[in-house]
Amino acid sequence: MKLIDKITDSLSTRGAIAFIILSLFSSLIVLLIFFAKPEFINLLDLKLTDSMFRIRADVSPPGDVVVIAIDEKSVNELGRWPWKRGHIGELLYGLKDARVVALDMIFSESSETENDEALAQAIKANGNVVLGYFFRDDATEEPSEKSMEYLNDSKLSAIRFLGDATDLSEAELTPEYFANVFTGVETNIDLLHEGSLGVGSFNILPSIDGVLREANLIYGYGEEGIYPTLAIEALKAYYDDELLLTVAPYGIDSVAIGDKVIPLSESGAYTLNYYGPGSVTFTTYPAVDVIKGRISPETFKDKIIFVGATEIGIYDLRVTPIDPVYPGVEVHATIAGNVLQERFLIRDGTTAMLTVVLIFLIPLMLGYILSRVHRTYVALFVFSILFAVIVLTVYISFSSFSLLLNLIYPLLALSLSYLITEAYRNIVVEKKSKFYRKAFSTYVPPELVSEIIKNPESLKIGGTKKVISVLFSDIRGFTTISERLTPEELVSLLNEYLSPMTEIVFKERGMLDKYIGDAIMAIYNAPLDLDEHPRRACSTALNMLKALPALNRKWAKRDYPELKVGLGIHTGEAVVGNMGAALRFDYTAIGDTVNLAARLEGMTKLYGVKILVSQSTYQECKRSFIFRRLDFVKVKGKTKPVAIYELMGTNDSAGEYAELATLFKEALIDYSKGKFKTAQAGFEDILKQYPDDRPSQLFIDRCREFIVTPPPPGWDGSYVALSK
Repeated sequence: MKLIDKITDSLSTRGAIAFIILSLFSSLIVLLIFFAKPEFINLLDLKLTDSMFRIRADVSPPGDVVVIAIDEKSVNELGRWPWKRGHIGELLYGLKDARVVALDMIFSESSETENDEALAQAIKANGNVVLGYFFRDDATEEPSEKSMEYLNDSKLSAIRFLGDATDLSEAELTPEYFANVFTGVETNIDLLHEGSLGVGSFNILPSIDGVLREANLIYGYGEEGIYPTLAIEALKAYYDDELLLTVAPYGIDSVAIGDKVIPLSESGAYTLNYYGPGSVTFTTYPAVDVIKGRISPETFKDKIIFVGATEIGIYDLRVTPIDPVYPGVEVHATIAGNVLQERFLIRDGTTAMLTVVLIFLIPLMLGYILSRVHRTYVALFVFSILFAVIVLTVYISFSSFSLLLNLIYPLLALSLSYLITEAYRNIVVEKKSKFYRKAFSTYVPPELVSEIIKNPESLKIGGTKKVISVLFSDIRGFTTISERLTPEELVSLLNEYLSPMTEIVFKERGMLDKYIGDAIMAIYNAPLDLDEHPRRACSTALNMLKALPALNRKWAKRDYPELKVGLGIHTGEAVVGNMGAALRFDYTAIGDTVNLAARLEGMTKLYGVKILVSQSTYQECKRSFIFRRLDFVKVKGKTKPVAIYELMGTNDSAGEYAELATLFKEALIDYSKGKFKTAQAGFEDILKQYPDDRPSQLFIDRCREFIVTPPPPGWDGSYVALSK
């Protein structure tokens, strides 16, 4: 591949594609991680999700869900837990107007007969009590037949199948199909079951890090069947409706109570949508106040009540995303509140797809933007903005739409994309940028170098046609000067002359094409577009002349000869681009435009002026500078004549040159019409006022020649320049 090919490839369309491909590669890596779900990354994702609960403002639970707390106040008044069962009976009498009372406690062993009977009588009298029990894998005793009868009364019997799940055989619908299956169960004493409204398990399984984010709503027990938890059994009683389990090919889909469809994971887990910290969020009453009759039973009319311990010393506390000491009884209350309000957090195939979209979309956006951005701090700013976009998108999806998207994986994809693309930029792109700077910094101003790096396609291989302005500058009599100086002095003089002249070119955003001995060639409007490039070229020429006297004064002190320069400027179409061999980088311009600018610089000697410009340059700049038309010339190698103009100064110096330009114009008109005697007189009048005006002397000589030897018939007033 040619060297120039490598240069023009940098940060071009192919460069942008490279950034996008690297971003896609980053996303694909993270997608594989997303499906594999390594434990440490999954844990980090869970922690980030936990933080959203803490950031989100507390949400009001439904007023129909009430917690009766065995709290510090109750323990202080009635004694340490567990209490006599007679106290629990008294508590239930105080809750007789509630629609459902769910007990988050178990009475698995007999106590004093009178207390057991008192509790059993209260349960039977109320007719609204759902008892709790728990499954275990290390049970040493089998439950009684009577306990199993009540247990089986709550067993799920209605199952609906989705899609291919209709092909499941009965053998496949054993409890093992639903993942969480226990081999043992610990129930209440038979006496209590007789008057209960139902029974539900209160097993709670935390995540791998011990934080309770999900709660299973159904469990399998041996080969007996599928059973609901305490909250679901309480809701079943509250709505007085049956449960419907929906099964999909991959496992459990949902469980429904009437028109309330609760989304579940394939193992029957429900994602808890917590309302706020424990003990302060739900409507809560101390158990002792109910027992002592301090609260009217009417307060609990038609409510769903959960009774359980909140006192720290009883140790029925859970670590949750929103509170590290969250009462276990409020977990059941949270489930009930979510169902009543249908505030379900959704984490399913849809949220997984949205997560995948973020994994790909945001890194792609980053890759595209970074392909257009060339500063590290800007790239870091863009990365930070997109990082915030992901966080806000996931948080708003959670807080406003109850969608649980994974946060860590899109952030990981974005971070990996940023690191890889920045590494690519530093290793590959910056290397090319350094090449550009090295290649162009010697003949293009630094700000143009930066623009070239941003837009390298301006360096089109092989060149392109473009309207440019070309300036040539040359030292008069340089051969004679070089003979007077030693080689060291000559080099010193050239360096001291070329350096400030080059700075003037750069100041006007021109490109130094080359030094040709003592001559300077500069291009305007290439390689990058430049507004008012003819004006900039003219300003460069005038500023060069303005800087020369100070240099001559400095050199006079060293007995160096005085330097005089001539400049030629032409605006026109030329071929600009990379010229030369594959191993030689040379950005330049070629064509008639360049040749005419060089000829104009040479003709300054003939006319005795310092700056000559072409007709096209004059037309672009006539409102900004003072010009006088000097001649109508056929330059060597051209058949058509061109008008040439002397650039005399800026509009600020109009008073100094206006009269001379006007007088010269009048005399030149007579000359062009063949009125040579009248023209001669006009030029001679100019010399009387401006004795050093060499163009007037030149035209006096021409008039004398034409008076003696008139031009041929049909003469167009042009002069044929025989030399370059």
